[in-house]
Amino acid sequence: MKAKINNFEIDLSKPIDISIPLTNTEENPIAWYIEKPVIEPVVFGDWIGKVSEGKSSTNFNNIFFNPHGHGTHTECLGHITNDFYSINKSLKKFFFFARLITIEPEITEEDFVITKEQISKALRSSDFSKTEAIIIRTLPNQKDKKSRKYSNTNPPYLSEEAAVFIRESEILHLLIDLPSVDREHDQGKLLAHKAFWNVKDTHNLNIDARFEATITEMIFVPDEIEDGNYLLNIQIASFENDASPSKPVLYALETFDK
Repeated sequence: MKAKINNFEIDLSKPIDISIPLTNTEENPIAWYIEKPVIEPVVFGDWIGKVSEGKSSTNFNNIFFNPHGHGTHTECLGHITNDFYSINKSLKKFFFFARLITIEPEITEEDFVITKEQISKALRSSDFSKTEAIIIRTLPNQKDKKSRKYSNTNPPYLSEEAAVFIRESEILHLLIDLPSVDREHDQGKLLAHKAFWNVKDTHNLNIDARFEATITEMIFVPDEIEDGNYLLNIQIASFENDASPSKPVLYALETFDK
């Protein structure tokens, strides 16, 4: 099945899923000092909600997880504000023109940081006028990102200047293969989050804060997916929460003559 948008043709039968599935095994990635997710059948007395146990006609599981620490998730500015804002109400469009870029973070003192200069250089060759979302794949791009235990490892992060540059480029959706755009231990400064959402005071939001902008963290983009322009579909669960587990999906763009 193919669709045509502007001067692009998209083959909808060839999705590229860049999310990490949530499991209750040691293969699940973990950040922020929590344990792995729990997926287990409901138990009522001697009744167990699991067909293989022989006492139920259906599988009937409870799931306990944290969207920020257990895998691919999409968050709104409600993640850092005093007042409640929901990703379900903030994200109202789901398809965007996106640019996939690959960056090797630079060493800054004891940290690995993605800089403004790196983002600017990577985007320079793209058609900025159509870029609504940026997808950052970091190097090295080992497959163990899909099961990595990030707590207390000081992963790479985005500089404040890089986040400002992305915001000023009018890019609304930022996706990255790290557990956070900010430093793991930053004394609650959250410089990149605040810069991207244009939040100056988390208790008294400025009128130009970017309510419609989102950050998606803990994605995984395989090496065989080339840098370039894509159609991005951000799929979320309808949670009234600052963040939701999500499934970002890419589609290749092919030009055609009108």
